[in-house]
Amino acid sequence: MAKSTGLGWTTLSVDDATNTQQAIKNDITNLQFATPRAVQDVTGIDKSAIERLLLLADFSITLNGVFNPAANAEHDVFKTVPSTSVQRLVTIVTNGKTLAPTVLFTDYSITRAAAGELTWSTPGVLANGVVPTWS
Repeated sequence: MAKSTGLGWTTLSVDDATNTQQAIKNDITNLQFATPRAVQDVTGIDKSAIERLLLLADFSITLNGVFNPAANAEHDVFKTVPSTSVQRLVTIVTNGKTLAPTVLFTDYSITRAAAGELTWSTPGVLANGVVPTWS
């Protein structure tokens, strides 16, 4: 199997408040996402090492980018985060593999840096109890 870089993401789309997918990868400068599992410590007093059980799956994401007020760009997608409780499908496609969890974005933070950059950040968490699975 070939190793890959993080260059050339095929797709990164996020639903806007009307559940319409918007391809906003051009507005994103970096991202981080995780698919952790909770664990339960079930170590008995007869053990010399920790014993655990896997529990619920989860997903979290943080998108960061350059402010873009154009129609159907990132600002149109995230401007309703503070005022709505909309679950949004996030579709990540890279190297022919797709991950598409439904997310609640919890903040839409805009920063104007001292040098003049206008950037944004938005964190999100799994919304609907469906295990995030790569296809």
